[in-house]
Amino acid sequence: MDKKKETIRIVKFFLFSVSAGVIEMVTFALLNELTKWPYWPSYLIALTLSVLWNFTLNRNFTFQSASNVPVAMIKIAVFYCIFTPVTTLLGNFLVENLLWNAYLVTAINMALNLTTEYIYDRFFVFGKTIDTNHRAEHNQDNQ
Repeated sequence: MDKKKETIRIVKFFLFSVSAGVIEMVTFALLNELTKWPYWPSYLIALTLSVLWNFTLNRNFTFQSASNVPVAMIKIAVFYCIFTPVTTLLGNFLVENLLWNAYLVTAINMALNLTTEYIYDRFFVFGKTIDTNHRAEHNQDNQ
């Protein structure tokens, strides 16, 4: 494993995740401030938008994977079938019952998502197909 290449991959993942985080936080803030909904629907909608954004960018640019998109999306869906209920229920409990700040809870969930999803994507979703798309092939041809 090329350490420089992996470091660049981690930085790309982090930056794309930050952009997804902005989408998630802006969406969450709009829904939280403009509706009288409880925590959980605002969080779920914001999370869904950020996941779609993050998946698309990281598949194409970070992991440069030519993997079958539906299969990769199913693998991501499996991750979120576990991550989403846990963070939604726990987040809702922290906000509604323990009166934690909703933005703090969302930020904690985002940090947890960043770290766990990188590991999951790197080794399970894209592990065997990293650097296989046309962008990666083009980069290899130019080296």
